[in-house]
Amino acid sequence: MPSENTLHIAIELSLSSWLVAARLSGAERPRLHRLEGGNTAALLTLITELRLAAVNRVGGPVGVACCFEAGRDGFWLHRVLTAHDVASYVLEPTSILVNRRARRAKTDRLDAEGMLRVLAAWLGGDRQVCSMVRVPTADEEDAKRPHREREHLVQERLRIKNRLEALLFTQGIWGRPSLRSWERDVAELRTGDGRTLPPLLRAELDRLRRRLVLALQLIPEVEAERATALAAATSDTMTRKITALQRIRGIGENFAAVLGREVFYRTFDNRRQLASYVGIAPMPYQSGGMDRDRGISRAGNPRARTTLVQLAWLWLRYQPGSALAGWFRQRVGTLAGRTRRIAIVAMARKLLISLWRFVETGVLPEGVEIRTAALPTA
Repeated sequence: MPSENTLHIAIELSLSSWLVAARLSGAERPRLHRLEGGNTAALLTLITELRLAAVNRVGGPVGVACCFEAGRDGFWLHRVLTAHDVASYVLEPTSILVNRRARRAKTDRLDAEGMLRVLAAWLGGDRQVCSMVRVPTADEEDAKRPHREREHLVQERLRIKNRLEALLFTQGIWGRPSLRSWERDVAELRTGDGRTLPPLLRAELDRLRRRLVLALQLIPEVEAERATALAAATSDTMTRKITALQRIRGIGENFAAVLGREVFYRTFDNRRQLASYVGIAPMPYQSGGMDRDRGISRAGNPRARTTLVQLAWLWLRYQPGSALAGWFRQRVGTLAGRTRRIAIVAMARKLLISLWRFVETGVLPEGVEIRTAALPTA
């Protein structure tokens, strides 16, 4: 569709209301419409009315391009729009270029009009003005739920343990009672000045214990559901990739699920795209005679990036004879501290590329050990 016959629509989403800004290419000012938040029927009716008005004005067919920012609303609105033959684009909000000359005003109207300008420029061929989110399918999005839920449960477990120890530490008690003998251990506890635990503190500790027990019960339940879903889809391409990753010594079910569902479910043309998506690509800084790297971009998937760095440390333990581990030892030697942390990020990038090649082509990284026993269950 020619750009002059395209109706651009931007939706500023909020909980209570949606502000819809629409402008036909060549028009001076956009038209603003406020709808009730979540009212997709009213939105589709408005888009139909705006399209008809644009057709009457142009005297020919008019295309519709709609955009909104990625956020708490997820991608359900994108699926509704595409199901009704509306070209929908999801903007990455932090990638939009803004004027840094002074503090800028922030209103729904200004945001909606700004998205209209960004959408028109992006459709016009300027791919540097912003980044568009690659919207996963409903099945791909749902497949990410188990490992993400497990991550939140593990974090909750750590928070509760830290809270228990902090409350006891305020009374001069180091460590925390065992969950198996909680009542007996709590009754025997004495504060630093020789008192028994106050009753209200004991009640709070007991509530924290129950929350901790629940988290400990839910973690294996989520892991079992994930394993069952994986076993039920043996012919799926993504399942084969995850299973192949688990064959490598040092990569368990959780690491394989995170890498598969968060990274390898997408298609990448080259290793630069892969590293950029995870956010571990080095950022160059060149000005005059200065030419150096400023470190990684950190602009990609933070969950995958954290997992890769953790896996890189474990790789040194479980794959000491691999070429990557040898490269790290040769590069770092006996150095410690910041140099070692920088090198492990570089190794994580190399490891990511090697694992990507492995799941796509079946070529194992050099010197890697493969499990001969059954796959682990945890």
